[in-house]
Amino acid sequence: MPDAIAPASVRPSIFDARGRWRAWWDARRQPRESQALTQRNIYIVPSRAGLAFCLTLLLLLVVSINYQLSLGFALTFLLAGSAAASMQMTHGSLRGLTLHLKPLVPAFDGEAAVLEVVVTNPGKARLGVGFGMDLGVRPIPLAYAEIAAQGQTSVHLSWLAPGRGLHALPVLRAESRYPFGLFRAWTIWRPAGQQWVYPRPETPTPPWPQADAAQGDDRHAARTGSGTEFEGVRAYRRGDTLRQVVWKKAARTGEMISRETAGAVQREMHFQWSQAQGLDTEARLSRLAAWVTAADAAGHAWSLRLPGTELAPDNGSAHRHAALQALARW
Repeated sequence: MPDAIAPASVRPSIFDARGRWRAWWDARRQPRESQALTQRNIYIVPSRAGLAFCLTLLLLLVVSINYQLSLGFALTFLLAGSAAASMQMTHGSLRGLTLHLKPLVPAFDGEAAVLEVVVTNPGKARLGVGFGMDLGVRPIPLAYAEIAAQGQTSVHLSWLAPGRGLHALPVLRAESRYPFGLFRAWTIWRPAGQQWVYPRPETPTPPWPQADAAQGDDRHAARTGSGTEFEGVRAYRRGDTLRQVVWKKAARTGEMISRETAGAVQREMHFQWSQAQGLDTEARLSRLAAWVTAADAAGHAWSLRLPGTELAPDNGSAHRHAALQALARW
């Protein structure tokens, strides 16, 4: 699965006429869930090597005319026919492909956000197809792939978002110079969707604020973290010790199961904006993100309270994403 990393897009200056024109043109493209490559959205021009080849053909033609060289005419027209066939093959290496994105995975601020592009090929094998992000920066880093006949290929493209929050996806470019590099065919696709970028958790994770044991009966409230009495099994959680893992079941089924002991107290954590006093806004968000991530990994129930936003005590992946999104929007 090819991979390419691209920087975040750069806003063109008022003196960059080409960049402003590109920004205007990109804004006119409607976001699409998928893109089928046809003659209407594939563009092709001679490459630098192709222009040099054309000048060479012109020189051969002039020399052949000047000296009346029959073999010179034959060579010139043979090379010209090869170039015309190359143009058709270059355009055909993109024509018929379909591009679509897999569900987006949120990223943390400062980390590369990954887009997985699935390329569907209904025809013969395609070679030397490059994929990258058209961010107005030259050169565009490309990830090259070979798409099997009547098959699919996944291409991973990474980019750095300008900061936390919800961001529109960058424009994607598919390009081919196959087979001789004389022509460059490309297409532009603005995928529909938005990328979440969460605040980067503080490292190492700071000590948790004071937490209360979850409300329950006296037997549960009396448990301590040092208990070892066996009570059952549960799904493996990150942070479980190797001693808790039921290795026989893991070896037999491949499923990670952990032993539950009487010392595993269900705690209810309460995270508030005021608990990170003395820090600037970004540092506060980073600390709260670290607490949320650590509490979720430990399996505790937790709540989050921000000015204007409050999440009730809960746990699980959906609760964690809701909290991190609230922090990203702050």
